[in-house]
Amino acid sequence: MNEPRPVLVVTTLYDPTADVVIAELHDRDIPVVRLDSGDFPASLSVEAEITRHGVQGRISSPSRTADLARVRSLYYRRPSGFAFPHLSEQDARFATTQARYGLGGILAALPGCLYVNHPHRIGDAEFKPSGLAAAVEAGFDVPPTLITSSPDAARAFVKRHTPVIYKPLHNPVYLVDGVSSVVKVAEVTADEIDDRVAGTAHLFQQRVPKTVDVRVTVIGRQVFCVRIDSDLLDWRTDYSRLSYTPVQPPPGIDQALRNYMDHFGLIFGAFDFCVGTDGRWWFLECNPSGQWYWLETETGLPMCAALADLLERTT
Repeated sequence: MNEPRPVLVVTTLYDPTADVVIAELHDRDIPVVRLDSGDFPASLSVEAEITRHGVQGRISSPSRTADLARVRSLYYRRPSGFAFPHLSEQDARFATTQARYGLGGILAALPGCLYVNHPHRIGDAEFKPSGLAAAVEAGFDVPPTLITSSPDAARAFVKRHTPVIYKPLHNPVYLVDGVSSVVKVAEVTADEIDDRVAGTAHLFQQRVPKTVDVRVTVIGRQVFCVRIDSDLLDWRTDYSRLSYTPVQPPPGIDQALRNYMDHFGLIFGAFDFCVGTDGRWWFLECNPSGQWYWLETETGLPMCAALADLLERTT
């Protein structure tokens, strides 16, 4: 009998969310090959030929080898970046680009593979302005939003739409006294905006008077909605002050979710909404690699099983 086709999980060594999915797949006797693309080439090797049948070859870590032509599905989580510390700056830059377009290109072209999500689709969906534009097109309500490097435009927008919040367009990690920190969402007034806005792009958005937040996790065709109660502007700043309740979405949300997912070619998405005082669900963002497992432990919703079903390709 032929051995079952493996699931390829691409993530860092420490990823508790991937751990529970892998455990679920092991319980189903589905082979899993876990790797971190950032380990290439020190402890990860690849050999691949482009043939008339597609990509053929193998990728190997110290403990696992995957036949590239037989990968059942690929769960792309949060791999680390390529690093070549032993090389000069110029040589390291060259080696990094070769690794990205070489190994990255191979992982993006596996024949007959289901991607959750495809790394190229993740990259497209991570651009917040295009995500907000796609949300409008999909049928969501989106708060008035400005992306600008002009202090005058920012001040005018704040005066027109007050109250307004500032959000980073992407959230790189800052080290503050050796501790990882991120730029937080915060309310901003026109008086606080100065010429430093001209230094780069910024996102300003009207603050919707909200009653509650909702995290919607889409896994294939399944939709899991969790109400998040708190007194916080950004609930992600203090998980100890949150309470969770499974809810059903109002009419129109399911179709808008599907429209958005189809626009970017996503199979998985973690959507954030705030619910206004009038009950309307306002789209804030969709993270194509967002966290979800803590919501299963809080609510009992079977998200891990749904994701394992998808990767096993039983749904």
